[in-house]
Amino acid sequence: MGALTHRISATDGLSLLVREWADGDFRLPLLCLPGLVRTSGDFAGVVERHGAGRRVISLDYAGRGGSDRVRDVGRYGPEACLRDVLDVCAALHVPHAIAIGTSFGGLLSMGLAAARPGLIRGVVLNDIGPEVPATGAAIIRDFVGNDPALATEQDCVDWLRVHLPPLSLETDEAWRGMVALTYARGSDGRFHPVWDTRIASLLNEPPRDLWPLFGGLADVPLMLVWGEVSTVLLPATIARMQATRPDMTVVTVPGIGHAPTLAEAPVALALDRFLA
Repeated sequence: MGALTHRISATDGLSLLVREWADGDFRLPLLCLPGLVRTSGDFAGVVERHGAGRRVISLDYAGRGGSDRVRDVGRYGPEACLRDVLDVCAALHVPHAIAIGTSFGGLLSMGLAAARPGLIRGVVLNDIGPEVPATGAAIIRDFVGNDPALATEQDCVDWLRVHLPPLSLETDEAWRGMVALTYARGSDGRFHPVWDTRIASLLNEPPRDLWPLFGGLADVPLMLVWGEVSTVLLPATIARMQATRPDMTVVTVPGIGHAPTLAEAPVALALDRFLA
């Protein structure tokens, strides 16, 4: 299923790249929210398996992928991204959706449920909870802020194999696919991140208490995907989440870090059931 590409203007005029896969309106749309510096391209596999009979919408946040970059790094923060998602939903006439949020996108999913309760009819949190340990945040900050300026695609593959946590990418083709979603060749001929590396500075801010946002999901069907060796989502956080939401579906991916691709067999099967 091919994606339609939209250029949507945010409230402040900034241009956002949005992908929409449309296979009918028989089922609730999926609103797929990527990680902090990831893009809408990450969800092609979700669309292929779970997109039948529904619209799937995702976006590149400001400063990421094909969306505009700006001088004010604060424009890349969570509140601004939340407003952008709401602008996209308004522009594409999405009154209700199931949110699938990876990492930062999961935090935005919680924010959407609080800001617009009628919008969100279900939430899938991919390797994220309302508490992010300092060590996990530091690892993300170091990766996001680094532009290795690599010379070849193979250099990019080798770099990611070393610097990313354990992922379910088992073939060279899968790693090249990850490279294509992470780096792009610049005017100097070298490969650079597809995001503004200044986004890393946002992770210097003191952590916020996000448990009230999680509490806002009380009446929303909820599924949690956990990469078992994640440094971002820890067992103690999951235990507290389960105490708050004993009905929450939890899917564990052994040996995988932050964050699962959602194509792993146990995750895909659980998503089938959850979405049905």
